[in-house]
Amino acid sequence: MAHFTQKTVVKSAVRELASPIAEYTTFNTIVQDVLDDNPWGCTAYESGGVSHPAVKTSKESYAASIIYENAEAKKVGQIPVKGPTMAAVNTAVTQITGNATITGAMGTGVSASRDSSEDTFSKALKCHASNGFSLSPILDSIISRSG
Repeated sequence: MAHFTQKTVVKSAVRELASPIAEYTTFNTIVQDVLDDNPWGCTAYESGGVSHPAVKTSKESYAASIIYENAEAKKVGQIPVKGPTMAAVNTAVTQITGNATITGAMGTGVSASRDSSEDTFSKALKCHASNGFSLSPILDSIISRSG
């Protein structure tokens, strides 16, 4: 039987926001401020001959939802959209909601719209501490739902 040796210890903490961040622009501004201002005093480093910034994005995800409603405002269908950036999600939503074939397939008199209360956005940031440890992620899954 193989012996396992622990190599790292992962510590994490979660802080729930009193109210979620309501829109992507605000969310993006907060994250960009952390990346630009480095409020935790993280240090840039080099690994394998590659230079890395003190704070960087380690993962991110974006999603939206398109709903289809009939003339009585009853939801008859829904299409989730996920993408690598909010711009990609926005483009996909525009293309799908503008597609008459998809909307027509949902039924007569049905309309398509984005349900922004279902929008989610998440980024995890990684910080390299001056003692050589990587704190990953330091800002994980800031998720916002508007509405």
